[in-house]
Amino acid sequence: QVQPVESGGGLVQPGGSLRLSCATSGRTFMGYTMGWFRQAPGKEREFVAAINWSGGGTTYADSVKGRFTISRDNAQNTVYLQMDVLKPEDTAVYYCNTHPPIRDRWGQGTQVTVSS
Repeated sequence: QVQPVESGGGLVQPGGSLRLSCATSGRTFMGYTMGWFRQAPGKEREFVAAINWSGGGTTYADSVKGRFTISRDNAQNTVYLQMDVLKPEDTAVYYCNTHPPIRDRWGQGTQVTVSS
C-alpha cells in the first residue's frame, strides 16, 4: 500500500464533531511531516493542517485554527484530525498526504458534510 486510506467522514450538523483517520504505509510515510487537505465542490484542494514526524510541531489553516486538532500515532502509522465546532463551509472531501504533498500519493479521501 502506497496511498493512504482516509476514513471517519460523514454527515454532521453545524457545531458537531468528527474524527478523521488516515492509515498509511509506515515504510512510505516514515519520517515525513504529514498533512490533511480538503477539496470542496468547485474549488481547489487546500491545506488544512500538518504535523511533523515527532508530533511536537503542528500548523493549521486560519480557517480551522482553534477548531481542528491534528495528531499522529507513529506506532500505528496513523494520522488523525479531530474536527470540532464544524461549520457548513467545512464541507469537503478530506485527504491526507505528506506535507508538502507527494503527487502520486493521494488517496480516495473521506467525505465530510456539515448540514442541518
